[in-house]
Amino acid sequence: MSAPEQSTPPASPPSTTSPLGTALPAVRDRDYLLDRSGVIFKVIGDIHPGTHWLGYVKYYPDERGDRTLFGRTYRQNTVVSKAFGILADRPECYVYSPAVGCVITGVPREDVVAHYSCRRALTALHERPELLDGSPVSKDLAAIVTWVVDAGATDAIGVTGSFLVGVCNARSDIDLVCYGPRGYKAAAELFAERSLIRPYEGEAQTRLYIRRAKYMVGSSFDALMRQEARKLQGLTSSGAHINCEPLRADGDRTLSGVTAQEVGAISVLARVTDHSEGLATPAVYGIEVDTVIGSTIDEAETFARRITQVRSYLGAYTGAFRTGDTVYLSGRLVHVHGPGAKSTFGIELTPWSAAESFLANLAR
Repeated sequence: MSAPEQSTPPASPPSTTSPLGTALPAVRDRDYLLDRSGVIFKVIGDIHPGTHWLGYVKYYPDERGDRTLFGRTYRQNTVVSKAFGILADRPECYVYSPAVGCVITGVPREDVVAHYSCRRALTALHERPELLDGSPVSKDLAAIVTWVVDAGATDAIGVTGSFLVGVCNARSDIDLVCYGPRGYKAAAELFAERSLIRPYEGEAQTRLYIRRAKYMVGSSFDALMRQEARKLQGLTSSGAHINCEPLRADGDRTLSGVTAQEVGAISVLARVTDHSEGLATPAVYGIEVDTVIGSTIDEAETFARRITQVRSYLGAYTGAFRTGDTVYLSGRLVHVHGPGAKSTFGIELTPWSAAESFLANLAR
């Protein structure tokens, strides 16, 4: 896939001549941003402070990488918390987020030189198929883009991941996003189109289990497959992994003004009481704690009676649970409050500063 050309020294802002990277309109969750140092950030959430766009480093210049962009070698990062180390000499990229309740990473707004919109990328790839390199996975994506265009869903489905910024290769996944209920409906119809996407079934489930188990340790094969089967994911005609992350609709203000304050860490068994707000990212599930397994705070049982929700700004747990499920949860204990939201406690699964992954696994 073609990428924007790099005609300036590494310390200067990269040239952004690609139709996939343009001036800033509305920045949405899962879009990518290129900064003056050539670092590409993946945007997380739709609630941002006035100084930064919140997100983590997805691609960065590094001679140990296996991607080429702007005439330079780039490395991919897949672990949110590693962004802190990558940005160790750029403290201006550390910012406190009241919405998440901790210090996280982000790109200062004045440092952004290009915005890669997931929505715009899908349209650009349809209008300029030469941007794709002709590999089997690229041909799969071209067919999927054509389906979306023919379905009239170009405003409801977008392309993210390596294809968004032109650093894909023959081993790349296809990462899609969809927006709001209409986008979810269109995406569900796409993933039901067996000529384009087949589900993980039979021996292919082992491949999916290996893919997920390294992040979701402790989950049994059957429980993890049941959890994963609820998501929009599968295999393309060439055997590439494809997934679609449901995002909140434009203008969704469910989390606007809601703030979180970290109290400690906690592990529990809980019953899901409401999954209606867990079907899109950021996901919020209503829960009722059954048992406290471990905690960094005293009198954990007292807090447990007041924990009513679990939240995740990452897509790993979006759509994974349903009302009535019993789940094992391990994350940050946060006090949640804000306009229209009564004071409560929740378990936050977004591991911005965690040394280990936070978990949410089906228990039975």
